[in-house]
Amino acid sequence: MLRTFRTVLPDVRMELDEAGMADLVEALLHGRLDGAFVRSSMDGVPGLVFDAVLKEPMMVALPVEHWLATGHRQPLPLADFAAEAFVLVSRRAAPGLYDAILAACREAGFVPLVAHEVPRLSAALGPVAAGLGISLSISIVPASMQRMVIAGVVFRKLEIRPGLLVPLHLMLRRTGLSVTVARFRAEAHRLAGPCCTRPA
Repeated sequence: MLRTFRTVLPDVRMELDEAGMADLVEALLHGRLDGAFVRSSMDGVPGLVFDAVLKEPMMVALPVEHWLATGHRQPLPLADFAAEAFVLVSRRAAPGLYDAILAACREAGFVPLVAHEVPRLSAALGPVAAGLGISLSISIVPASMQRMVIAGVVFRKLEIRPGLLVPLHLMLRRTGLSVTVARFRAEAHRLAGPCCTRPA
């Protein structure tokens, strides 16, 4: 999406940053950001809108030594990981994603052992690669994270179930959008296609 936008408006300078949800909301409300991509929307935040632009399946990130890391091409049932130690992004940083993963695990018949919580989604892969804990740690991450090549980590598809198909939202101020930000929003909606509901 960002690459396409740079092609459409090559003279616009973009700065990318990564932060937790609370920090992004504050920065957006105080005008330090023009927009942010977030994994969950937040009801009741005055002055902000959340446009769904993508729905993405979750995958399991495994250390290469894990017994399910090789030889499995079919999607794996989440219940196969009931005895594993999980690395998850903290609820403070991504409340919707955290809650969705826990709910999917409960629906699969278990309460996950959360061995490590990380401040950002991208930080979940380091502990997996390191195999921290007595048992090997795993993580449940959006499928797009498999583009991150991390030595010692392999990604496997999970069987689709509620909670394991997560949205990506474009979070914006409700009013006062610049022409450039409005153009970015329109381009995001165009690229989203029919998968996501657009705001009224």
